[in-house]
Amino acid sequence: MENNLNILIAGVGGQGTLLASRILGSLASEMGLDCKVSEIHGMSQRGGSVTTHVRISKEVLSPVITEGEADYLLAFEKLEAFRYRHYLKKSGLLICNDQELMPVPVIIGVAKYPENIFEKLKAEGFNVKIISALALAKEAGSIKTVNVVILGAVMKIMGVDYKTAVRVAEAVVPKKLWEVNKKALELGYQCTIKSV
Repeated sequence: MENNLNILIAGVGGQGTLLASRILGSLASEMGLDCKVSEIHGMSQRGGSVTTHVRISKEVLSPVITEGEADYLLAFEKLEAFRYRHYLKKSGLLICNDQELMPVPVIIGVAKYPENIFEKLKAEGFNVKIISALALAKEAGSIKTVNVVILGAVMKIMGVDYKTAVRVAEAVVPKKLWEVNKKALELGYQCTIKSV
């Protein structure tokens, strides 16, 4: 894993962006690095956008990632990938759950959910990897583990060995929820991620 990382996590309320950021913070601590986290809410309790900025380095001065500076964009939902793509640097990696969660304007019929999001992202030059995190979370035993599935996949991409991934996640996940999250982490770590 690199010593300097900017990771933007984008999802909707209830998808566990903060837990995901705490696990990454635990990973930074394991490696003897500083980590700052900043969570920014939209209408999170109504399924609105939530972003979490995670900055890892020997010394982190600001918790907020500047636009165009994220090494990774972890999108827990397709539209959130599109909405926050401008944070990703040109050489960055966008890892996106293929799930679609309809925002309120779409549900009430005043807007349409954008089509061909992955193709549009690719056309704009982004390096996009797609993960079917919802299906894997269901396999693990809870749809609420989409966040941990994605973290398992990204930790493997970052070169974190599996035992370390388990150790840092277990340090953060509540004990009563650990077994289902451990399975989600394993499935994410072992899954095949598709490129667009």
